[in-house]
Amino acid sequence: MKILHIPCLDDNYSYLIIDEQTKEAAVVDPVEPEKVLEIAKNNDANVKFVLTTHHHWDHAGGNDKIRELVPSIKVYGGSIDNVKGCTNRLDNGDKVSLGAEVNILSLHTPCHTKGHISYYVTGKEDESPAVFTGDTMFIAGCGKFFEGTAEQMYQSLCVTLGSLPKLTRVYCGHEYTVKNLQFALTVEPENAKIAEKLAWAQNQRNAGLPTIPSTIAEELETNPFMRVDIPEIQQKLGLNSPVEALREIRKLKDNWRG
Repeated sequence: MKILHIPCLDDNYSYLIIDEQTKEAAVVDPVEPEKVLEIAKNNDANVKFVLTTHHHWDHAGGNDKIRELVPSIKVYGGSIDNVKGCTNRLDNGDKVSLGAEVNILSLHTPCHTKGHISYYVTGKEDESPAVFTGDTMFIAGCGKFFEGTAEQMYQSLCVTLGSLPKLTRVYCGHEYTVKNLQFALTVEPENAKIAEKLAWAQNQRNAGLPTIPSTIAEELETNPFMRVDIPEIQQKLGLNSPVEALREIRKLKDNWRG
């Protein structure tokens, strides 16, 4: 499978997933439909359906328009998320196939929104899988708890996404990496992996390049929200539970002005 990232709005990403054998494609969160379809056309790809991560306008706001432009298109979204333009509702564990070799598994990852879905995508056996995490997991970060609790985010981030294969490539909904890593260093100033990744991310952005994808392995080393099981991090915060640590780190991040 081929994955193309498409920068949209100020700092959003849409993604095009192409089955290379059939040239059938799916698009994740096409907030700028014309732009997405133009890139699909330039890659001889035939867009069959939309994968919506959640109902916020900067992710689902292009769904009605893309349905006008491609009348046969299906729009997938979480069954309890009230996604604009949704034609096919998904629950945790539902599967969708794309072309000859691409399979998509729906993972319910609530907290940022109640019905948020992340999409775990596998291709040929020799290809690393990918996960499209919307606003649940960012590189070195997580989404705000708009519609859920720290318990839910712990389950979504650390259990559901954290247990995916380590080489899974992580494609998130926004380019927030530099700020997230700067904040991560305030939580773990001695973590050399965070400092290293921050220097790399700053170079990428200075060159006008994206910082995605990451991998689950990298996130487990550098994302403070996914490291809350580590006793030293809990102790540093004066806490002794991963959920409490996650709640506290989110509170610190919400008030942080980097």
